[in-house]
This record gives sequence, structure tokens and C-alpha cells, in this order.
Amino acid sequence: MFSRLDSNDEAIAKGSAFESDEVQFNLFHRITEGSDTLSCKTQDGKMIFAQTPGHSGWLWISKQMTAEERNYIIQELVNHLKGVPLPGVTGEPETAALFADVFSKKNHLQYETEMVMESYYCPKVIKPENVPGKIQTATLQDVDTVAEYLAGFLRDAFGTAVEPNTQAAKAETMIQTGNLYLWIVDGQPVSMANISHRSPRHARINSVFTPISQRKKGYASALVAELCVIIESEKLVPMLYADLKNPDSNKVYQNIGFLESGKIAEFKFTDSPKR
Repeated sequence: MFSRLDSNDEAIAKGSAFESDEVQFNLFHRITEGSDTLSCKTQDGKMIFAQTPGHSGWLWISKQMTAEERNYIIQELVNHLKGVPLPGVTGEPETAALFADVFSKKNHLQYETEMVMESYYCPKVIKPENVPGKIQTATLQDVDTVAEYLAGFLRDAFGTAVEPNTQAAKAETMIQTGNLYLWIVDGQPVSMANISHRSPRHARINSVFTPISQRKKGYASALVAELCVIIESEKLVPMLYADLKNPDSNKVYQNIGFLESGKIAEFKFTDSPKR
């Protein structure tokens, strides 16, 4: 019933059933690039599943499927994944919840909602006006600042408190890609954003962070808008995911031209009872 899904697979190519949901499920392109990825699809390409070991799996099922067909495929997929360590599942909220319910019962686990995000794409960027400063590519001289910002991002996004020095290696790696940018005002960085991945038709922005003392000044909006300009010059469409628990960031993206493209929910499996 299932066959392997590869990064250049026709199931996620232009003209596939998947393409209409591509913004919402853009991470499939990144996951399938991995050499150790666990991935599969149905023969008709109307269901795909991909997981990087140690991370939640991503599940997409075409809207063309009936509810009965979807339920059957989920049952078969859970059977196919027997013995696979799966920390969680991410997908369209209703479909991911159905999978989480079947998988948890089959494996004697509990599950709970970890995060619900909105996916966005920007067909035409709207630059904010009268925001002082300029965009600048981060360099290795900015490692300490980026590490501090990454620690702040973890705190804001996941409630995880870490010391900035624990993020230094990650900061250096991100800087070396050449895709991490800072917004500079009076010679000092005040905001950060990253182009994390380019797929055939989109480029994904993440790690958008502004320290508390610099917020509400339009810096993140200006920086993300400039990243959109870079992406558009590459003939790609900017996209990103935003946590729905943070209405301010969602508003920032909407104000510079990002349009909603569908919700994504992540469910985590646990041995302990639901809270």
C-alpha cells in the first residue's frame, strides 16, 4: 500500500494533489531531503508521511479523500509505523488529531496538543513606512547577539529558559549559511530573522525575534519585509509558520502582506495522563 517518498517525488511536485496545500505542509520538502528520513506515500499520492528521527512526523491527506477513506488510510499507516519511535504528529488539526487518537490507542499512549500554527504566504510584500534602520547579513562578529536572540526566541516560543551561551554553536552555524539577517539601527542590531529553507516554489522564514526593549517599533516588520524582497528576487514565494498563541506576530505578518494558508497542529505523545 505504501512506497517511499523522496525529495524529488512526483507526489510533492508541481501539478500534484499536494501542491494546493504546499504552503501549509511546506516542511515536507525539508524533511525529505534528509538521508535518514522515514517517509512514505500511497500509490495515488493522496497521503504522504515523513519524519526526521527523533522528531514529530508530518502527515498530509488530500481533501479529495472521503472521511471513510481517510480513516482507513490512518489505520493502515499506524499499522505500517509499528515499532517506530514517534514523539508526535503534525498536520491539519482534524487529521492529525485522528491519527494521534488511533496511534495512541494502538501503542497505549496519551496525547496532547503541543502547538497550533497558522501557515502564511506572501504573494506581494507591503513594506512598512518610516521605520529607521537597515538590513544587514549577520557575521561571526554577531555570534553573541544571535545567541542571545535565540535564547529569547526559545523563551517566547516554547517557554524554555536557556542561557545564551548554550546557543552559541547554533548561532555560528546559522550565521555561516549566509541566510541570517539583522535589522541595524544606529549601528546596533535590534531584530533578527532567518531564511531557513528554499523549496522548489517557496522560501521559509523563521527565527524572527526582537528583544523586548525594541518591540513595537516596526523593526521585525521591516526586516521580514526585506527578506521577502530577497526571496521574491529569487522567483520564490515567501512563507512562514506563526504560533496562534502570539496574536502580535500574526498581525505583524498580515500587515506586510502575508495571507493565511491553513492551520497546522502538533500533537505530542506521552506515557503520562493528559493534563
